[in-house]
Amino acid sequence: MLAILHPDTARDSEAYRQTMHFLENLPGVSVRVHEIQGERQRLTEIYLLGDTKGLNKEEIEALPAVERAIRISDDYRILGRHKDDLRQSGFTYNGVTFDQSNLNVFAGLCAVDVPEHVEQMMQALQQHGEVCTRMGAYKPRTNPYSFQGHGKGCLPWVFDKAGKHGIKVIAMEITHESHIEEIDECLEKLGRPTGVMLQVGTRNTQNFELLKAIGRQNTYPVLLKRGFGITLNESLNAAEYLASEGNANVIFCLRGMKTEAGQPHRNMVDFAHVPAVKRLTRMPVCVDPSHSVGSREKSPDGILDVMHATAQGVIAGANMVLADFHPKPEKALVDGPQALLMDELPAYLEDIHLCHETWKKRQQIYRRMKDARAE
Repeated sequence: MLAILHPDTARDSEAYRQTMHFLENLPGVSVRVHEIQGERQRLTEIYLLGDTKGLNKEEIEALPAVERAIRISDDYRILGRHKDDLRQSGFTYNGVTFDQSNLNVFAGLCAVDVPEHVEQMMQALQQHGEVCTRMGAYKPRTNPYSFQGHGKGCLPWVFDKAGKHGIKVIAMEITHESHIEEIDECLEKLGRPTGVMLQVGTRNTQNFELLKAIGRQNTYPVLLKRGFGITLNESLNAAEYLASEGNANVIFCLRGMKTEAGQPHRNMVDFAHVPAVKRLTRMPVCVDPSHSVGSREKSPDGILDVMHATAQGVIAGANMVLADFHPKPEKALVDGPQALLMDELPAYLEDIHLCHETWKKRQQIYRRMKDARAE
């Protein structure tokens, strides 16, 4: 069962103390508290786990701090919807809102290489009003001899340049829990000029100890990529690992499935699952067209496949786009052949905006249909 408290309930209030005293003394039930900081208010959700079938829903709702109670299913207990569309979806981090209605673009370098390229990328984003980017410092690679990323050595100048150009959130993949400490120490030393979204790559989707370590911290939100060879349900349960440890600020990323059936693309594009994930969970959904398509091939209409794939995801309601760009792809240390060019950024952003507006108009069409049926 889930007890949702009245918005902005203070932990030192008498109503909160009375409510917690009652819940913590329920026999056979453990209590887990999750706080969600929205743009305008803080919401506290209390999960009652264990033998909850005998609990009286009305009795829980009568507690002084409780606004309402919900019986939850076994699947995705924290991140799932549980037929309650009124629950808040998403979160706000470092002044940027992530939810199931808006859209944020994270264009940037798959792998950080030299300061000049980072500077050029962030300057271009600033010129177009963007406040998010992707920058890979730690790179898990299939080949042990491939470039593994500059690691903590590049963090100071990446974060410094982000602050200089008004970049508020950097999506940065980590492969070990020690990387969280390295990122945190560097940001703290620099006065936190920017923010970081910890990215879990497709290879680590079922690295449960890493998921637990990331979930135990609440400073940084998480971008979890779908596992490339497992079911959607298994990947969503990986996200639940993060939330079960305390961090429910999770974005789920679709990045394509590894199968020969996806050819000629690098992976089978799975963006039709955007609305499915939004229906099953309260997580914002990201699409990664660069790693789905994996090339700069274009169709006879003159539009790159990666741009068509982006459009498919955004028109389906995606809330975040993760895309590879590079000032000089021929010099990129990772995935250069699939990177978009800097002079393609304006058109790409315009295309994404057009698709997002189209998604909004599609919603209006079906709302009108629903209203007409109700008359």
